Amino acid sequence: MGTKSAPRRLPRHPASSLAERWTTVDGIDVFYRESPSPPDAPAMMHVHGFGLSGRYLLPTAERLAGDFHTLVPDLPGFGRSGKSPSSLDIPDLAHAAARFLDERGIEKVTLVGNSMGCPVILEFAHHYPDRLDRAILVSPAGGLYNQPLRRAVGQLTRDGRREPARMMRVATPDYLRFGVPSTFKMFSALTQYPSLDRLLELHIPTLVVLGDRDPLMPHPDRVQEIAAQTDNHLLLVRIEGAAHAINFSHPGELAHIIRLFMADRPIVDDPDSPGHASLYEIHRGAHLPPRA
Repeated sequence: MGTKSAPRRLPRHPASSLAERWTTVDGIDVFYRESPSPPDAPAMMHVHGFGLSGRYLLPTAERLAGDFHTLVPDLPGFGRSGKSPSSLDIPDLAHAAARFLDERGIEKVTLVGNSMGCPVILEFAHHYPDRLDRAILVSPAGGLYNQPLRRAVGQLTRDGRREPARMMRVATPDYLRFGVPSTFKMFSALTQYPSLDRLLELHIPTLVVLGDRDPLMPHPDRVQEIAAQTDNHLLLVRIEGAAHAINFSHPGELAHIIRLFMADRPIVDDPDSPGHASLYEIHRGAHLPPRA
């Protein structure tokens, strides 16, 4: 039996224009946000990072809610959702994501992840390849570059100084709720996860978005070396001026990139976000539509 969050309450002042709801996955109460899109809109689910809830993903998710059936859950053990009696690892979270989609009656989906959410997407693709339409990996984390823990803590500290100040007001309550014991257990699970192997397995259009100020990412040359190892379904885009939490800090630019990617259009700078950041392609795989 799962451990439920108690009691089930919706926030008095909702943090989102999306509808805020509860459901149950494997006996665990799961809090999520959902757009009121028409039922025939393609499904897109946003997957949060380490220790956080889906709240910081809302700036980007809300911008895409008019185009997609948008879902932003707090995975079990995170945010307002209940905790599992046993510690969850990356495969557990991927299975929980699949069962959440089952509960919502969604068979096929595009997944948009940030940080730890990217390994969750890769694991989802490993177990449920027929259910994933496209993968969007924003600031992937959890590889050798983020080990050991003291190095990751230093990277996160530097990143915190590069994120908007309002990000800390969103993240701090989530981190406190997640707790120190869960942090150590989840970090161990994340560092043991074979992210590169899973990435090389992907055979669907995959977008990777990186920030040039992200201290959790390796040198761009290493990133391009990894991209060249794939079977050329990968599109790699860089946002100059962005750090790690791109979904929160640069939602206009990211939503713009996602719309272009989903429509198989060339990635060009966002005319509606002048002066904030610039974006450009680093790598376009041979199996993707060529730039016009």
